[in-house]
Parts: sequence; C-alpha cells; structure tokens
Amino acid sequence: MNMTISLAPLLSLIAGILILLIPGMLRIIVAVYLIAMGIIGLTGMNF
Repeated sequence: MNMTISLAPLLSLIAGILILLIPGMLRIIVAVYLIAMGIIGLTGMNF
C-alpha cells in the first residue's frame, strides 16, 4: 500500500499546531508558511 503525503497540507498542519502551542509566534509562523508556499508554487514542486 502506497501512501503519499503532499507538502502543502503537511506544512499547514504543522503551522496550525505551532500557532495553537505558541500563539506569540504567530507572525513568524505565518511568514515562514507564506514564504514556503510561495517557493513551492514558483518552483512547481510536486511533493
């Protein structure tokens, strides 16, 4: 059985958990997430 995990939903899940655990770092977490999504979108990575 093959199981594939996409990178974007995984990053979203990690960012959401971090925001719940460390709400004071919201700006940094959102910024890192947006930068990562932008890089993934521009390079066309299909993880």
